[in-house]
Amino acid sequence: MDNHLINQLRSVCLSMFRKNFFGIYHGSISAKTDYNRFIINKKEAIFDDIDEHSLIELYFNKDYRWNEASIDSYIHQNIYQNIPEAKYVAFGMPPYTTAYCLEHSKIVPKDYFGYTMFESLKVYDPKSFDNWYERADVEIYRHLKNTNSNIMIIKGYGVYVYDRDINQLAKKIAVIENSCRLLFISHSF
Repeated sequence: MDNHLINQLRSVCLSMFRKNFFGIYHGSISAKTDYNRFIINKKEAIFDDIDEHSLIELYFNKDYRWNEASIDSYIHQNIYQNIPEAKYVAFGMPPYTTAYCLEHSKIVPKDYFGYTMFESLKVYDPKSFDNWYERADVEIYRHLKNTNSNIMIIKGYGVYVYDRDINQLAKKIAVIENSCRLLFISHSF
């Protein structure tokens, strides 16, 4: 594996873990390495200490390595296969965003950075969680592709984002989380 890429993933994972966007064993991050393969965290990855042993390279054709990979691997693969501009993909469950979306179908940031970056974001309602993981790999990439958006906020589940730049990917999640935090605090008064 490319050491530079591993260091990029390590740095972003640690930052996102410290901000509580990733939990212990909860979340996923990947990078496309070629037209038919990508690196993703393993099932047992702890996001504040990602290294080459926490990551696995997968080919789009499934083999034994898929058994070690994150449960979100199929979702990441579908994004890479169907959205050519995706270079990095992450899934996290930032607490303020996830909580805010339980009661709102749209996020309209009232802070400068959130408003200038997003203006507003619709929240996707998966309806039933009973069969969500059976549907998620298709619904997520279709939603991203059909809305021409590189971010998907899913009610009660979390946030999927892709980008060509790993730092921009992290920035988008951070700005949304900060906007939702400010909205949450402002509604508390």
